[in-house]
Amino acid sequence: MIVRNVKDLYGTPRDVRSGAWRSLRLLLAADGAGFSFHITAVEAGAELPMQYTNHIESVYCISGEGSVEECATGRRHEVAPGVLYVLDRNDRHVLRARSPLVLACVFQPALHGPEIHDENGSYPESGVAS
Repeated sequence: MIVRNVKDLYGTPRDVRSGAWRSLRLLLAADGAGFSFHITAVEAGAELPMQYTNHIESVYCISGEGSVEECATGRRHEVAPGVLYVLDRNDRHVLRARSPLVLACVFQPALHGPEIHDENGSYPESGVAS
């Protein structure tokens, strides 16, 4: 059994920051679950273009308001507490935060820990930090 408290992750290697977001990585590849689980905070006003070419991500909004845009269609979906969206086709997307967002994120395959987005808004397949 793995038991962790998110508040114990601040200031550790599992506390990953880049630009307008901070990811507290509660579960990683080394934990052996086959997926990783993160609590991610996004700053108000952030506009984050991303495309996870090597991962599937599901995102559940805990707090805040924003939108996620499907770049292929231009369709926008509201993001607010209780909303889940899944990037199940390596979708190129833009996450916009109207207020600070707190998101619960699951990645498959699992991240290794230090990954940040590359120039395409993706995480590397190898798990090596960008």
